[in-house]
Amino acid sequence: MTEQNEYVPPSIWTWDKESGGRFANINRPIAGPTHDKDLPVGKHPLQLYSLGTPNGVKVTVMLEELLAAGHNGAEYDAWLINIGDGDQFSSGFVGANPNSKVPALVDRSGSEPIRVFESGAILIYLAEKFGAFLPTETAKRAETLSWLMWQMGSTPFLGGGFGHFYAYAPTKQEYPINRYAMEVKRQLDVLDRRLAESEYLGGADYTIADMAVWPWYGALVKGLVYDAGEFLQVQDYKHVQRWTDQIAARPAVKRGRMVNRVTGDPASQLHERHDASDFDLRTQDKLAPEPAAE
Repeated sequence: MTEQNEYVPPSIWTWDKESGGRFANINRPIAGPTHDKDLPVGKHPLQLYSLGTPNGVKVTVMLEELLAAGHNGAEYDAWLINIGDGDQFSSGFVGANPNSKVPALVDRSGSEPIRVFESGAILIYLAEKFGAFLPTETAKRAETLSWLMWQMGSTPFLGGGFGHFYAYAPTKQEYPINRYAMEVKRQLDVLDRRLAESEYLGGADYTIADMAVWPWYGALVKGLVYDAGEFLQVQDYKHVQRWTDQIAARPAVKRGRMVNRVTGDPASQLHERHDASDFDLRTQDKLAPEPAAE
């Protein structure tokens, strides 16, 4: 292992915003709002406040799948929360999610609004509300929820661990990159072994477990995040590759990936979604560019 300057922790940790690198504006050591601003409310029963991150994509895919399956009550407004601008620290968003992380859902279909935060919780809430994509038979339900919870517990090692130190940290450090690369490859092997014996993670049927895992690990094995495909030799996980392609081909998944997306091809970016026709009419390539600030 190469020599590195050893970091000696001080007796008492203090926050140095300048050491936060590219994420300095979105992380801080306290909770609560930084400014007063109400959340917008659209015309549909479900109000989603999100960004096209993997966690956000889980929910927009679920909503589009519900609509594709004929659940009209799943119509939704998807509002863009720009975490780089600190939208997640507004009083309105903190009211919807005290953890200040996207996504957050507010269900206004009943007499009182119901807030749901944490992407896994949102998937379970919607699955139970509409009776879809979560088996009711005990063993199948347990398998599906187990894989959902596997994703929630495992992915921080992928994103906050490997992704951060490999792609985003101010300096490359051998120890954390090796530590998290080992863990991510172990996770990919877990998935590959499961998908060698089962078409989907929960069994024969496509479920919220697949919707949760696919935006993270599907993007990883297709080289869409961290530019780490060669480093991790992702082509070796053939069953994960098969499953990734199978899910990516679903029309609802293609639409869900576009919602609240702010990077990539403008034709694939639908910053906000308020009607099904927005996919045809309001992607970024079809909107007039905003005038430059003087």
